[in-house]
Amino acid sequence: MTLIAEPRLRWLFLDLNSYFASVEQEMCPELRGIPMAVVPVVADTTVCIAASYEAKAFGIRTGTQVGEAKRLCPGLKIVEARHEIYVDYHHRVVEAVESCVPVTAVASIDEMACRLIGREQPLLAALDLGRRIKATIREKVGSTLRCSIGLAPNRYLAKVASDMEKPDGLTALPQDLLPHALLGLTPRDLPGVGARMEKRLNAQGIHTMADVLALNREQMGEKWGSVGGERLWHWLRGEDFNDEELEHPKSIGHSHVLGPELRTIEGAYAVANKLLHKAAMRLRTARMWTAYITLTIRFAVEKHNSSGQHSSGIPKQDWNESARLVECQDTQTLIEGLQKLWNARPKGARYEKPFFVGVTLTELVPDELHTLSLFPEMNRDGSRGRVAMTMDALNQKYGTETLYFGSMQLARAAAPTRIAFTAIPDLF
Repeated sequence: MTLIAEPRLRWLFLDLNSYFASVEQEMCPELRGIPMAVVPVVADTTVCIAASYEAKAFGIRTGTQVGEAKRLCPGLKIVEARHEIYVDYHHRVVEAVESCVPVTAVASIDEMACRLIGREQPLLAALDLGRRIKATIREKVGSTLRCSIGLAPNRYLAKVASDMEKPDGLTALPQDLLPHALLGLTPRDLPGVGARMEKRLNAQGIHTMADVLALNREQMGEKWGSVGGERLWHWLRGEDFNDEELEHPKSIGHSHVLGPELRTIEGAYAVANKLLHKAAMRLRTARMWTAYITLTIRFAVEKHNSSGQHSSGIPKQDWNESARLVECQDTQTLIEGLQKLWNARPKGARYEKPFFVGVTLTELVPDELHTLSLFPEMNRDGSRGRVAMTMDALNQKYGTETLYFGSMQLARAAAPTRIAFTAIPDLF
């Protein structure tokens, strides 16, 4: 008798349904079961940033102008956003999910991805895990909170699956159903395919998922105009590949041994800012997003207090700390993360002589896997992203230090870019 192996899923993606509206309904029972929308400010000229499913039944969606929403549903209840509460509930949801399975990456305030291992991967076990997560969120966070969960061989398809059934869906895309299970979607349903990419594809005769799936790997690269197309070809077929030519980098970072004139708290902080400035430019050039920042500082100390010796011969005391971020790529948000870490550095006489700093960005995600948050105060991709892109354009045209944040002023001449033997910098 031949035993057939049970399909295995490697990723679980969780998307909280109508998150802001659901939190408001959890906090205020009088809002439950009625059409309501969350807005940034109470004004007919602004737009809804979340709508309850009762409101969605009237055609109200994220981005619907409030005046139009009131016309579609005269009894619509308008609630002004309470950002601090949504952040608090976000942390509680993450904690609830963590009690079932480790969270690998927080994609936004209402989305997270979990890598499945070992006994979690078989189809039936993965489905049971998804049901357990849903129940745990309802029990530990709030009875009105619902989420859609997608299960798939890779993170990209798990995200796709999470969008296939809403609200409160649980969808699995095992390898043996791919890619045919995707034929009911449209190209616009794929993460990373926005209005501009849709227009580009339509101009090349690509209108349906059948058209997309009929392309071979090389054709996908040509139609998309980048290696992202080839990467997508693999993902749509369930591959969680490790092809060095297609796989994105896992980290971007810079470090620097400080010159004698910069071995002060102020000088070290200025250099750390410059290193972050460079890393952020590389991040955007690679079309990546980061969810984690690590700061490393090495302090010169007396030999009897040292934990070792630097290659330069300096007795040292090492310190490093990391902070999780909502996925971002703009310099300003990253600097805020750096400031938080800097304020957490050890204080006292032993930590007054920094001689080395390093900044590393990890948990990198390509454009195709990044989802913009609906939470404007946390994910200011619009204005901050435009500022960052403008700075990049000027710096690449006139020199990398043409436009910069004032916090790196002391370190303008420090940490010059060097060419390593194993790589040629693609930006500096």
